[in-house]
Amino acid sequence: MSYQFRNVSVLVVDDVRPMLSLVSSLLKIFGFSNVYLADNPEDAFAQFCKYKPDIVITDWQMQPYDGLELIRKIRRDPRSPNKFVPVVMMTGYSHRIRVEKARDIGVTEFLVKPFTAKDLCARIEQLVERPRKFVDTGEFFGPDRRRRKNDTYKGPRRREEEEVFEIDLVEPSDAEKIPKDLQDHVRSVGPSTRKKTDK
Repeated sequence: MSYQFRNVSVLVVDDVRPMLSLVSSLLKIFGFSNVYLADNPEDAFAQFCKYKPDIVITDWQMQPYDGLELIRKIRRDPRSPNKFVPVVMMTGYSHRIRVEKARDIGVTEFLVKPFTAKDLCARIEQLVERPRKFVDTGEFFGPDRRRRKNDTYKGPRRREEEEVFEIDLVEPSDAEKIPKDLQDHVRSVGPSTRKKTDK
């Protein structure tokens, strides 16, 4: 599906300048005109609070603190203007333990390096097409980590005893406003005229 991204703002965070430049260039090819750049998490959070971007794309390994701490601040810090913002984590590590750790902090989508332009575009489209509900358990706040339940599954239970957690789905008026705004932004002016790329 094609989108018009010119009304959507993105904050890109990476302490490696060539990567920051690459992601910025790809986003502009896709049609984004409001792209903010930060080469460290402290500046990134300051820009996040100032510009209130619709999407955040951040690297994992950075100084003085990493991308996980940045996401924690976005989700939990009282100064955060939008704790529901979709966050895409760029990382060179795809080991399950690291993925689960980032998921538990509040990452929305993963983008494993090295990636193609098609990979980046697919993650952004995922944010628009399949926005995730937010969950607040007290210890965790972020996108729902559970996979969609398959009611048609008739096979054996994977676990005889399943852990039961008390969770609160955040009120739709709050949690669904952000993805709806994002959807409205990309669809408000019709089909996209962005260039196709096979990179």
